Amino acid sequence: MQNERKKLEELNLLDDFLFNAMMTYPEMGEEFTRKILKLLFNKEFRNLKVIAQKSYGGLNTDLRGARLDVYVESDDSAEIDAAEDMSIYDLEPDKNDKAKYVAAFPQRIRFYHAIIDSRSLKSGEDFGKLKRVYVIFICNYDPFGYDRVKYTIRNMCVEEPEMPYDDGAQTTILYTKGTKDDNISEELRQFLNYMENTTQTNAVNDTLKDIQKMVDIVKRDGEVSLSYMKGFERDTMMYEKGQEAERQNTERERQRADSAEKARDEAENARIIAEEEKVKAQKEAAEALKRIEELEKELKRTK
Repeated sequence: MQNERKKLEELNLLDDFLFNAMMTYPEMGEEFTRKILKLLFNKEFRNLKVIAQKSYGGLNTDLRGARLDVYVESDDSAEIDAAEDMSIYDLEPDKNDKAKYVAAFPQRIRFYHAIIDSRSLKSGEDFGKLKRVYVIFICNYDPFGYDRVKYTIRNMCVEEPEMPYDDGAQTTILYTKGTKDDNISEELRQFLNYMENTTQTNAVNDTLKDIQKMVDIVKRDGEVSLSYMKGFERDTMMYEKGQEAERQNTERERQRADSAEKARDEAENARIIAEEEKVKAQKEAAEALKRIEELEKELKRTK
């Protein structure tokens, strides 16, 4: 329900609005992104270009597009889709734990990679210049059911699984409640817990304390608060429009049902009347036949 929406101060970093507000906040978004990528890949990222809510339209109006929550280009990027950009990182906080979304999770990964790749190589360029793409999901549910903190997915040769095959595509899924994974650092475990429970109490190391300071700044910012309220009003309006559309659809269905029921009633009444008329006609025919027989008998007696 719309009236159950969280207040801004209650949002966690797994909530799309806060995560994207952090990524796009002036003079802070890239630092926030660097800290997250360092936690995930255990290396420094000095040159980043961060674009929150990057949208890719379908190639024509009949094809589906995609909206990437956070799209990051590294290695001294100057322009979007510039050839010298060697890596793209798509960060996706994700709470879509409904069964139909979980069942289609591998297809969703495939689609994200495909649509990024389709925009990252200019016409005529050599395939060797195709950027490395890392799609990273941070989930509060387990999409595969193995209770792992981290799932790393790359393409491979089935017949020769040890054969080197690096096409530059990698997907990492991080499950905030996972317990299995000996190679996960304690700092990353703490970060995943913090993503789902973004509070001062859970900011238990220096990196998370720095992030918490950033979170506090963003949550206290009037423009961010106004944007959140506008988003709430927009969502409420869309919800109400949806409710009205549903009400109208329900009313149309009710009218159709009433019309169908009325038609059935009329048909049944017509059937009953027809049956009564048939019985009446048969009765009248029987009576007429009886009179004829009586007349024939009378004629015989008078001869």
